[in-house]
Amino acid sequence: MTKVRLCAGCGVNPIAYGGRKYCYSCVPRVWKRPVCCKRCGSETDYFTAGLCRRCHRQGPLRDNCVDCFAWSVTRHHKWLCEACRSWHKRFGDSPRECRCCRRSLVCNRDRYCRLCWLQARAVRAPHAERDVIHANRDGQQLSFADMFRQRRWASAEPIAPINERQRWPTGFPVAHRQLVLFEAPWILTPDHRYDVAFSPVPVLAAALDRVVGEHAVVHGWSKTLRAMVCRGIHALLAVQDTPGSPIRTSELAVLSQLPNTTIQPVLEVLSAAGMLEDDRAPALEEWFERRTAGLAEPMRSEVRLWFCALRDGSTVAPRTRPRSIETVRHRVITVTDVLHAWSGAGHHSLREISREDIVAALPNDPDQRRRVLQSLRSLFAFLKGRRLVFTNPTARMRSPLPQPSYPMPMDLEILRDALNSPEPARAALAALVAFHALRTSQLRALQLADIRDGRLFLPDRTVPLAAPVREKLAAWLDERARRWPATVNPHVFISQYTAVRLGAVSGDWISGTNRVPAQAIREDRILHEALATHGDVRRLGDLFGLSVGAAERYAHTTDQS
Repeated sequence: MTKVRLCAGCGVNPIAYGGRKYCYSCVPRVWKRPVCCKRCGSETDYFTAGLCRRCHRQGPLRDNCVDCFAWSVTRHHKWLCEACRSWHKRFGDSPRECRCCRRSLVCNRDRYCRLCWLQARAVRAPHAERDVIHANRDGQQLSFADMFRQRRWASAEPIAPINERQRWPTGFPVAHRQLVLFEAPWILTPDHRYDVAFSPVPVLAAALDRVVGEHAVVHGWSKTLRAMVCRGIHALLAVQDTPGSPIRTSELAVLSQLPNTTIQPVLEVLSAAGMLEDDRAPALEEWFERRTAGLAEPMRSEVRLWFCALRDGSTVAPRTRPRSIETVRHRVITVTDVLHAWSGAGHHSLREISREDIVAALPNDPDQRRRVLQSLRSLFAFLKGRRLVFTNPTARMRSPLPQPSYPMPMDLEILRDALNSPEPARAALAALVAFHALRTSQLRALQLADIRDGRLFLPDRTVPLAAPVREKLAAWLDERARRWPATVNPHVFISQYTAVRLGAVSGDWISGTNRVPAQAIREDRILHEALATHGDVRRLGDLFGLSVGAAERYAHTTDQS
């Protein structure tokens, strides 16, 4: 193995590429940014030969085990410690969702990962039953890699067979379904007693009750919500055409007949137990069918191929990556408005569209004209690459440049009202945006572990929190602990819906709680900093995580003021 050459400047980092003398830090000219890793796409920790320190075989890097997070693991065994490698050999390499931590990785026969299983064994008493959910409630003890030694109790008691230790009954869910003569609506009586005793399959109902109990402990459910979910599951089991078969997602709508019953917690429990069959059509697919209804069949088929390539990506020419749902919706809306006009004019296929039709379909407004032309260019370029049209009528058509927009200051009275709000959540949100210009996505992803030692640890930078921000956050955390004392959601901002789950709040909740657009406050904060620093692009980028182009947008305002 050839040893990497070190930089002639610093003598610490390896050279950037073969034939060079310097690393990217010491290269004698200005580089905008290091290249991405050719293997994993990482933009940080570049090593040499187009690879980062983690991917290069000579990179001096040790990291955590990807399964049990044990420290001091190398890349030679796919970032797995020796104990987790034995775990993979014993239980296979097919990942499943752990019933305790909800991570998707290799689990044992009881559907627990190795980290949760070791934590339960470490805290249990000798000869006591292993309660994995309760043992992992308050955290997990990490360790160093390859220092594990099996702990044996001095006992002559035989170990129970696997079939006796399994808590889930065998044979469920059943693999067959009973055919029905005709479809009849399910009717649930609100005053009927739905429990294990009245269930057609009591063994399955009792097992699902245990799953509900474990799920409730992990997510901090109240007794009322736990009883509500158990009642809803028993009601679904009572009206099944095939007892013991997986419950379809569309069948959960029948629970609306029972008062004080929510569908989402029942859906989560059935999915965790493996008793759910998701038969829902994707919402984006149904939306596309409504948007393209009324188009001629050849044209509709051509647009569908382009839509599938945008949504799922394409590995054949023309290759493309999957786009975000917002981008797909925007482009489909723009294109279908034009296609309906062409279909009404008598066109049946996009092969019939000429350059004159494209020019006639473009609106007069410059911004709308640019958006329509970009969407049509994407459509016809895809069809031309698939050889579904003879020529690309949008080729060499120039779209007008977008009009530059300049950030504007906002009314400070509105901001003061939000900062002095008696609602702790609103005041904390406004303080984080007003003092540190956080984005809505950063507010949603903010977790409790990211705030410590008076600092806010973001993925790209560390922010020292201002004193008013610390006060507002402390007030909100006290309110959070008072309203939801048993929640295990790791996010700082939670709602009534996410308090019993692990997900983040939505962007609509952030906007509705703050009542002031977060982007408007952020632009005002950055604009004020740009004016105070006379357009210092470097400082704007360091303080707010802006790119050079975004920082120059605010810096240009100082030239006009």
